[in-house]
Amino acid sequence: MSGLPQFFQLVASTLRLPEYRFFQPCGISFCSWAICPETRHNWQMSQHTFPSPSDDGISPKAWYQSISLLPDFVQDAAQAAAIDELDVLWHQLVDFKSRRNQFLGRSLLSPEVPKGLYMWGGVGRGKTFLMDAFYACLPYRRKRRIHFHNFMAEIHHQMKMLAAEDDPLIAVAGNIAKSTRLLCLDEFHVDDIADAMILGRLVTALFERGLVLMTTSNYPPDGLYPDGLQRNNFLPVIELLKRELKVLYIDSGNDYRLRALTREPLFLVSGDAAGDAANEARMEALFNRIAGETRRDERHVTVRGRTIPAKNIARSVVWFDFKELCAGAHAQEDYLEIAHRFPTVFLSHIPQLGAERGAEAKRFTWLIDVLYDNHVRLVASSAAAAQDIFSGGAVSGEFSRTTSRLTEMQTQHYLQLPHRSQGVTL
Repeated sequence: MSGLPQFFQLVASTLRLPEYRFFQPCGISFCSWAICPETRHNWQMSQHTFPSPSDDGISPKAWYQSISLLPDFVQDAAQAAAIDELDVLWHQLVDFKSRRNQFLGRSLLSPEVPKGLYMWGGVGRGKTFLMDAFYACLPYRRKRRIHFHNFMAEIHHQMKMLAAEDDPLIAVAGNIAKSTRLLCLDEFHVDDIADAMILGRLVTALFERGLVLMTTSNYPPDGLYPDGLQRNNFLPVIELLKRELKVLYIDSGNDYRLRALTREPLFLVSGDAAGDAANEARMEALFNRIAGETRRDERHVTVRGRTIPAKNIARSVVWFDFKELCAGAHAQEDYLEIAHRFPTVFLSHIPQLGAERGAEAKRFTWLIDVLYDNHVRLVASSAAAAQDIFSGGAVSGEFSRTTSRLTEMQTQHYLQLPHRSQGVTL
């Protein structure tokens, strides 16, 4: 097993896995990888592992047509239709840049800024795949791609930094527009009243300053901020998004996160007390092997000025109990700081969550979103399989995304992604 990355060697030896050979095709690897046990089974390249586009002028449609000729490419009519829309926007933005340069040189009429795009559909339909491909193809320097949670954390932080301004929010919008023409927000989903109350003015100010917005979401615009406090005050934001962005539905079909995924047993299900004790012992052994000599004596982590109890801490790995992260009053910013500090997180005793524990379930979805987007490795024990953790209540539909991501986070593809320790100032 000398060819395996160190983390996989530790996992395989501790959890007694068969030996695997890993294949890493060059290019974008969005959702899944393929592995081959030491047998003669063939390996398959998934829908989302193809040569990466570059911003040297190739359009999304030209890139998509080129990868469609590759072996193992899975034809998807909804994605092909979405590529057509992305191609139109790509040409509009390229033309806008050309006309804008002419305007700055000699023309008296500034070109009209193209409208952005709001892509929504079920989990695992390739929305992020499509957005990332578009982003890579577009020959712009003033562009940015960021997860929605991270983006809103930055907004709140910058508003505090600019509190002395007459209108901190407008000042923040001005700073963003100066550095960004295209803003890609992944997983646009509003579930926090603080975000809901500022989004209208923020988005309006960004549009007025010529920013082009592209988003992905699991929800249509009318489904944003469901059952939220003071939702009537958020309805104008929904109308603004529908008016200023083209809404594109990626219809239901295959969940590509779940196609041809080979799972590592890093999500341990405890059927009873004996199983729970056994899983704790396995996690303890794995933690010790990962931590090595970097294990610390302290039993808490300080996050944003508050202490959170931890079972174990080392330089690059931390171990929490579920109740410490999800039963208390924690926000996405807390999870972001943990995700940026620790490439690996252990989480014990995830319970089954009924409708009466909806607040804990919502925090758990936040936690998984943040860990996933920052490529944090997750080792967890649970009272139930991922798809059976929660049912009922307003958050149950949202939890389908969490289930899909928990599945993907057990794959070799995900585990080999580079940890994102930068990108948000907290």
